[in-house]
Amino acid sequence: MSTANPSIDELREASAAKLRQVVRAGNWSGHTSGLSRGFVQANLVILPADAAEEFAAFCRLNPRPCPLIEQTAPGDAEPKRTAPGADLRRDVPRYRVFRHGKPEPTEPLEVTSLWRNDFVSFLLGCSFTFENALAAAGLPVRHVVDGCNVPMYRTNIACKSAGRFAGPMVVSMRPYPRHSVDRVIEITSRFPTMHGGPIHVGDPAALGINDLAKPDFGDRVRIEPDEVPLFWACGVTPQVALVESGCELAITHSPGCMFVTDLRDSDQEVSPTSG
Repeated sequence: MSTANPSIDELREASAAKLRQVVRAGNWSGHTSGLSRGFVQANLVILPADAAEEFAAFCRLNPRPCPLIEQTAPGDAEPKRTAPGADLRRDVPRYRVFRHGKPEPTEPLEVTSLWRNDFVSFLLGCSFTFENALAAAGLPVRHVVDGCNVPMYRTNIACKSAGRFAGPMVVSMRPYPRHSVDRVIEITSRFPTMHGGPIHVGDPAALGINDLAKPDFGDRVRIEPDEVPLFWACGVTPQVALVESGCELAITHSPGCMFVTDLRDSDQEVSPTSG
């Protein structure tokens, strides 16, 4: 597969390393749901070292929305455990830059010019990882089928605070027929490091969500009359916490535009009896 103008079908079947090459070449800047099937996708947070300890504590206190899978050494842009040879400054389709808690309006395709020797990077598990297992079980994911981004919403659930980091949990939503709900819960619960099973099923108002047609991040998806919404803790939660923190400078992925690791999603799956 060439890195120039690959088709969506090629990207779905591409290895994580090949997808990162395409991204680094500037030939893919969209969401990554359904791409590089079989590989673990991850949320990204990059912070100055003086904020890293507090953010690591925030992740420990809030493991459902912030399941930490790798933390780099200060100044190191290579995630050596999850994707040796990758570059966190260039291998994400789109980034968000926060200055003193305020996101900048433009989303750059690389952040090399912003990089500092005191930056610490955090990779957090992502629910895109378990979507392959859902599809394999005959439970296709709506936003993947329709070719759009997953809808994400702020909730009324407060995260546990750690120093300057606090704020509400963000959730992602996928609709399913009521008769499929138990099976969806069972499958996604096998991926605890990728947010695990849903935190809520049904009425969005219970989470403080007023209108499913107006997600805070991502795209609206259709919900059929016989379907109910299921909500998972989401790795965009730290981006809301960054706004609350007022941190001097921080960089994240754009919601839905994930960093794709070399880890295999099957290795993240646990049996129902093993926890």
